[in-house]
Amino acid sequence: MSGRLPYLNSRLQGLGATIFATMSALAEATGSVNLGQGFPDYDGPAEVLEAACEAIRAGHNQYPPGRGIKALRDAIADHQRHWYGLAFDPASEVLVTAGATEALAASILSLTEVGDEVVLFEPYYDAYPALVALAGGTHRVVPLRPPTWGFDPDELRRAITPRTRLIVVNSPHNPTGKVFGNDELEAIAAVCRDHDLIAVTDEVYEHLVFEGEHRPLATLDGMRDRTVTISSAGKTFSVTGWKIGWACASPPLLDSVQTAKQFLTYAGGAPFQHAIAVGLALGDDRLRGVCDDLAMRRDLFCDGMGAIGIDVMVPASGYFAISDIGSLGDEDAATFCKKIPERCGVVGIPNDVFYDHKDDARTLVRWAFCKSTATLEEALRRLAKLSQSS
Repeated sequence: MSGRLPYLNSRLQGLGATIFATMSALAEATGSVNLGQGFPDYDGPAEVLEAACEAIRAGHNQYPPGRGIKALRDAIADHQRHWYGLAFDPASEVLVTAGATEALAASILSLTEVGDEVVLFEPYYDAYPALVALAGGTHRVVPLRPPTWGFDPDELRRAITPRTRLIVVNSPHNPTGKVFGNDELEAIAAVCRDHDLIAVTDEVYEHLVFEGEHRPLATLDGMRDRTVTISSAGKTFSVTGWKIGWACASPPLLDSVQTAKQFLTYAGGAPFQHAIAVGLALGDDRLRGVCDDLAMRRDLFCDGMGAIGIDVMVPASGYFAISDIGSLGDEDAATFCKKIPERCGVVGIPNDVFYDHKDDARTLVRWAFCKSTATLEEALRRLAKLSQSS
């Protein structure tokens, strides 16, 4: 045991979760506007919130079935069929999880053996390398390069070795907001087919696409039965604290994922599962309305950043925008993010926590724009002090 703990600590140190907690605590201590962590400061659709209250009053407060309540599994299967033409059996191919992160954890833990390699696109959501380390595997990265955040298919092919087991694909992407195009998805699918790899896809921003179109990797030829498709309700319905996610996959893959999942939480969120079943049935217009509302917040923030002289990359999807603080004369994003709560009362996240190659993100900062207009306007007013003093 004593030998294992230093190993895990060394593998997990420096990953993003620590800095998220640190920066949120700093925001609270300094009274700063928190644009670090990706959670809204406004509620989602009233029908979904009321459905949760109704479920509590109706007594849905005990353990739900391990795979999730039938109403939600049915709603997830209907959602996949309606939006993407993907047919999943709700009884054997849909698993409800404690948020997308648990679905990712269960997938990586169950499908990765000690010594296996997992390919990630960099920058990556910080949980991915941590989960690979917990599984005893190692990760290799394929860079996404600004300003389009595209990747080189040859670099992807070179990242594959005889030890490669999984490719993790996050589209729509956090932190860049990139939506992978058809050619990029085809390149990933070809590598999976050629090397008999499993794909784990993180699609939690699927309904928050402002430009382009989200296409699940599982819709490509030969990919449906070698992909674990993961999403969640937290981002779509602005209920990140409910932690209701799901995984869809062929029975052999999903049975493996559930084997790990049952020893993580077993099951949870019973009333919220009923509420999300209602949310997924709200209809296309309501889901597009949620996206349009967030696009307005993106434009407010990004236009405001440009107006005060801070270069920002306008994202095609998601909750976040990335700025290059080199335009302010700063050369180190980590130092910048530690100082600005005192300088102007705003918190952001240095992008290097999402990288193995830290120098590639030396001047990049991630900001969350999934906030009320009043919060964003106040953040912009405070951030303007930086450009005035630079």
